[in-house]
Amino acid sequence: MSKYTRKLKKLIETAPVEETAVLVALIRQSQSEQEVEEHLDELAFLTETLGVKEVHRFTQRLEKPDVRSFVGSGKLEEIQAYIKHFDVDMVIFDDDLSPSQMRNLENELKVKVYDRSLLILDIFLNRAQTAQAKTQVELARFQYLLPRLTRMWTHLERQRGGTATRGGAGEKEIETDKRMIRNQITLLKEKLRKIEKQGETQRKGRKGIVRVALVGYTNVGKSTLMNLVTKSEVLAENKLFATVDSTVRKVVLDQIPFLLSDTVGFIRKLPTHLIESFKSTLMEIKEADVLVHVVDISHPSFEDHIAVVNQTLNELGAGDKPILLVFNKVDLVPKMPSEEELMHMTELEVEEANFLDLEKLKKVYAKKTGIEPVFMAAQDGTNIEGFRKSLTEEVKKQHLRIYPHYLAAETYDLSQFEDLEEGDEN
Repeated sequence: MSKYTRKLKKLIETAPVEETAVLVALIRQSQSEQEVEEHLDELAFLTETLGVKEVHRFTQRLEKPDVRSFVGSGKLEEIQAYIKHFDVDMVIFDDDLSPSQMRNLENELKVKVYDRSLLILDIFLNRAQTAQAKTQVELARFQYLLPRLTRMWTHLERQRGGTATRGGAGEKEIETDKRMIRNQITLLKEKLRKIEKQGETQRKGRKGIVRVALVGYTNVGKSTLMNLVTKSEVLAENKLFATVDSTVRKVVLDQIPFLLSDTVGFIRKLPTHLIESFKSTLMEIKEADVLVHVVDISHPSFEDHIAVVNQTLNELGAGDKPILLVFNKVDLVPKMPSEEELMHMTELEVEEANFLDLEKLKKVYAKKTGIEPVFMAAQDGTNIEGFRKSLTEEVKKQHLRIYPHYLAAETYDLSQFEDLEEGDEN
């Protein structure tokens, strides 16, 4: 062996090793395999956002989860054999697991076990930037994990800054850790209470100016639209939950000033603890005068996404606000061909093309919301003027409600809004 070869052998690999995961979902009687596959695609996107590589998917047709291990014993053995053979680091379930299910699964599989809520909470923890967002996520995560602590003790490694290990603490350490978490929950609640009090004071100072909030499913382009309208630099990535912190900016359109806020994206099965902890941030939505609901029209399940957002808005008590529906990413949607073009296509070709009749869609949603929707592509600026015009009209309505005797020649002292930055609530 040469001297050079011996030196190479002594080198230590410092690059982080990408963790791998298998995804698991149940197919209920009311669901089709295609629907479950779409849900798994979303789970895979969440997994990728966390920095973990998906290597395989497991599905099982069951009407309700097994009380002990979520999946049946045969499927559990199949998963166990796969992760052992391919040395997989973790198993991620598309539903929430009970404390006993998580405990049993970790005992059986001997790897880290994540459910959907824990995965989302970890992503939020990585993405949070401001003191308020970090406190909110830490609180939600601790509350979720407290009843789920097991001897594996792997879920808080990211919090502790440790490395991925397979092993764990004994029962004595678990009890110590539970006491530590309870203390942390108490401290975080007190810290959050103080931050929220500051946020309430700031929000009171904004009365008298129209407030608009961007809402929508995660990764629909809200932050891109925010940057386009305000010429700011809010983080916009093709990842789920690129924005976790509330962002507020001052905008003036047609001499009408208003505040525009970008909020955290919603998602199917958003963890309850997270919604509870983020209520102060979500006050931007509840206290807004107008909501701009951004929809990724290129997504095959965009109608389901609209339903999820509407349901969440109703839960927040904001479902009755004026909503401007913005169908984003129209550049990625196959447009309805002309009658002449349709004559040269077979029924199968038309079906497979999955054309969207935008005019029909406009009429349907205009009837539902009372406001004509906007079709645009924020990424390349398609129909940005149309969006600005529609937004200005809705802002003017609210502005005249606040200032019924408003004259365009009026001037405003906007100095109190000049320094609004990302995470202003903190």
